[in-house]
Amino acid sequence: MNIQENISLKHYNTFGIDVIAKSFVEINGLAQLQRVLELKAYPNKFILSGGSNVLLTQDIDALVMHINLKGISVVEETDEHVYVKVMAGENWHEFVLWTLAQDYGGIENLSLIPGNVGTAPIQNIGAYGVELKDVFVSCAAMNMESMELEAFDLDSCNFGYRDSFFKNEGKGKYIITSVILKLSKINHQLNTGYGVIEEELKRKGVIYPTIQDISEAVIVIRQSKLPNPKEIGNSGSFFKNPVVSKKTFEKFHKKNPDAPYYEVDKNQFKIPAGWLIQQCGYKGKRFGDAGVHEKQALVLVNYGNASGSEILELAEKIQTEVSKTFKIQITPEVNIIK
Repeated sequence: MNIQENISLKHYNTFGIDVIAKSFVEINGLAQLQRVLELKAYPNKFILSGGSNVLLTQDIDALVMHINLKGISVVEETDEHVYVKVMAGENWHEFVLWTLAQDYGGIENLSLIPGNVGTAPIQNIGAYGVELKDVFVSCAAMNMESMELEAFDLDSCNFGYRDSFFKNEGKGKYIITSVILKLSKINHQLNTGYGVIEEELKRKGVIYPTIQDISEAVIVIRQSKLPNPKEIGNSGSFFKNPVVSKKTFEKFHKKNPDAPYYEVDKNQFKIPAGWLIQQCGYKGKRFGDAGVHEKQALVLVNYGNASGSEILELAEKIQTEVSKTFKIQITPEVNIIK
């Protein structure tokens, strides 16, 4: 077990924020994970996976445990479906590419989402009409107090819009170690409902799309809108799209008849946060090295040496302006460490 001291986390978070971990250890196995949790010399522990959905605003005065558990295996299959177990440290997009190579369908719309598999259930990641919960069977998570593995099925994860049990009651209590997903082997149910996907398929001359075609279209769309974290520090969508009541929506729509929206159900409506931010004039704005991406107002970026506090200050400024202008609250999708 190699515990290092005073390690920069700049290359362990996609924002590229340069904060220092007082202590740092790479977790490569379940037995090692248990041993590290038992270490009384390090009472404070901080879990870090792919670092794709976190904003670090200060040094971490704790033992940072970098979850690097690897492995993909088929645990069960039928004529129509396959159940795949994926360890938490696997890169999400690389896993999606693996499923496509096997012609397993269900997560092609989730291509190019940054981060690792272990954080996918925490966020209930989603894009272009598909969410993790649509294919989720269960996950294993280590209880940080008892140091025993527990199983969580679909119901016990309590998934919501970019939300789950692990972001609420279970926050800071569990470490997800693996996930089991149910994917299709035949008769793939393609989700091309989003206009941008249909437009990209049409542009490429694809009439009868495969799951591979869907993935390629999503990759092109995401690359055209979202900056590569390896080139510009970012965490993808920083804010959730607000879901408002029918009463609030009707007031908003009356004043903003051209605003885009999505009907969640008869009583709830989703309004794109990116549109709200853009209307407030923040798209492409830069404050030192902290800024809003020029192509997608939903993405906050680090142009080089911004601190986490500077990114957070910009986020709060945007929240205040959106609330003042539209009387609608937008909340971060990113986990902010203060």
